[in-house]
Amino acid sequence: MREPPKYAADWHSDRWGGSPGLAYHQAMPNRLAGETSPYLLQHANNPVDWYPWGPDALARAKLLDRPIFLSIGYAACHWCHVMERESFEHESTARALNDRFVSIKVDREERPDLDSIYMGAVQAMTGSGGWPMSVFLTPDGAPFYGGTYFPDRPRHGMPSFTQVLDGVWQAWTTQRTEVLAAGQRLVGTLVQQAATAVPGAGDGTVMDAGFFAQVDRALTERFDTVNGSWGGAPKFPQPMTIEYLLRRLAGGDRSQESMVRWTLEKMADGGIRDQLGGGFHRYATDPHWLVPHFEQMLYDNAQLIRVYLHAWAVLGDDRFREVAQEALEYLLREMRTEDGAFAASQDADTDGIEGLTFTWRAAEIREVLGDAAPAFTAAYGVTDDGNWEGVAILSRVTPRGDSDGELALADARARLLERRMTRPQPARDDKALAAWNGLTIAAFAEAGRLLGEERYTAAAVRAAETITRGLVAADGSLGRSWKDGRAAGQGVLEDYANLADGLLALYESTFDERWFTAARGLTDRILDRFSDPAGGFFDTADDHERLITRPKDAQDNAVPSGGSMATTVLLRLAAWTGEGRYREAAERALGTVAEYLVRYPTGFAQWLIAATFATALVDEVAVVGDPASDTTRALLAPAWAAWRPNQVVAAAPAGQIAESVVPLLADRLPLDDRPTAYVCRGFVCDLPLTDPGALRVRLSG
Repeated sequence: MREPPKYAADWHSDRWGGSPGLAYHQAMPNRLAGETSPYLLQHANNPVDWYPWGPDALARAKLLDRPIFLSIGYAACHWCHVMERESFEHESTARALNDRFVSIKVDREERPDLDSIYMGAVQAMTGSGGWPMSVFLTPDGAPFYGGTYFPDRPRHGMPSFTQVLDGVWQAWTTQRTEVLAAGQRLVGTLVQQAATAVPGAGDGTVMDAGFFAQVDRALTERFDTVNGSWGGAPKFPQPMTIEYLLRRLAGGDRSQESMVRWTLEKMADGGIRDQLGGGFHRYATDPHWLVPHFEQMLYDNAQLIRVYLHAWAVLGDDRFREVAQEALEYLLREMRTEDGAFAASQDADTDGIEGLTFTWRAAEIREVLGDAAPAFTAAYGVTDDGNWEGVAILSRVTPRGDSDGELALADARARLLERRMTRPQPARDDKALAAWNGLTIAAFAEAGRLLGEERYTAAAVRAAETITRGLVAADGSLGRSWKDGRAAGQGVLEDYANLADGLLALYESTFDERWFTAARGLTDRILDRFSDPAGGFFDTADDHERLITRPKDAQDNAVPSGGSMATTVLLRLAAWTGEGRYREAAERALGTVAEYLVRYPTGFAQWLIAATFATALVDEVAVVGDPASDTTRALLAPAWAAWRPNQVVAAAPAGQIAESVVPLLADRLPLDDRPTAYVCRGFVCDLPLTDPGALRVRLSG
């Protein structure tokens, strides 16, 4: 007796006596049911015969001589959900896909390599891109037609999705030669673009004081003096650009201070920040930071936490510390997974309505707050008419008042958050991505150190243990995603670089050398597997799955590019180890993008961060003494309890120096059996110090 079909679409095969005209058995899953990605699992009961990306799908397309429909999105994407409801859940659309195409669904967060390649194709074909991404491929993977969201019926000048399917099928069956030729031409274009994504071996740009002055002028000229930040609507946070300016401020150049303060204040007051829960939404749809796209991404919050922490450390404004702490608490409360890692995102939608969880009506606020309501509604711009589609998005519209007034508002926020938690909540994509967890580990590690909060450090340690245990293989290779005890995907450059950066931050906050060892291992693998002989790094390893082109994207976007973060990590490791190969690789990479940093500073902001470190006199601080002892911690305080961006610190008890894996500690000896600090700068080392005041003077010199 034959086994019953495993997937819904198998009822259509001749083997089971089905026919394309039969209704789908929607209770049965499709081939996505065995995946770990929440985005893919959201589509596991679609009547579309979805395949995950892999050899089975590609072989099927070749066997049946059918084009591939590739749909790329992510769990928190509003229009991805809309297209699913309008098209992928409908049997007639599914029938058209299943009878004519091999359909592949990809989570862009699990496969950034595929997303990069095919987004480049869509942009080349249409001049723009976005998600959901809809691309049609030959069975060999060559794209020949694509776009983004297609509606279920023609509107706004767009064809319906079924019209697109009909047109593509017609071209495939009647104009095959032209389709194949177009696909090959586009692949050639993508290969050429990858090869020329950045200049060759450098253009002779010298990164001196004049270079950074040009960058600062460019940022000043493009600054939005009304709303802060750079660019108009939609308005995205620019954490790397602000971080670069904070490093300039920390170095003594205060000329950009007003830009930094104004931007951070406007974001903190705006609707882009969840005024009750503390997290940041993805971006504002308007130029004033009021109306957010309500999804909340781990990477945004991790980067903004560090920016606000650093701003507090440099500028001394307690408001910035409070913003950072509230975002940290949001991540602990709502984004930490059961095994201690951090989930990727929360949806923009709740029950299919964008922002439903986060918006308010004035009557409900009065009900919850009673006599405290008038002060709160005045402070947060709440009216009976609302400020967005008849409801209120909370944003701070009045200046901060006296301490009693602010305490009353804090109490009101806590009461409203408690009420809000009784509402339906947005879905969470709880896969843990190596790259985004690396950013988050760094944020918690720095917060634990700068704020003296051990539980933040403990959260960083637990996340690092989960990610390294689950995703770092015995041979040193790294997986991309961790969920439900399963690893998925091959790590790409940003995974290795961001995780290494997070582990180095964790080492500096704990002086536990396992994190230094792990970070160095990841970085060595970057040099071995990702290096481009022409300079810089490919986004995929040399043993990665073979795709139509090997991506190499140097530009910083919502997250640092893998190349810019790898360069940052290499420079820091060079300071800890003294190894020239790290420094040389970083300098070659910087040389490939130098000319772009002045022309497009906000698009290469992590590269600018790396450049400031590369051109600085870096303090290399080695402390001999038990980091757990009060006397050693007192000596460490000038270096350890402050944000000094152009510095690396290592510490170990005297009895462990000989076995230390950190070269900066080699041959260091304590003076008079007291904790002792050694400081080197610019290849010159000072005499050892045992007095915290003397170390403070040395580091401030």
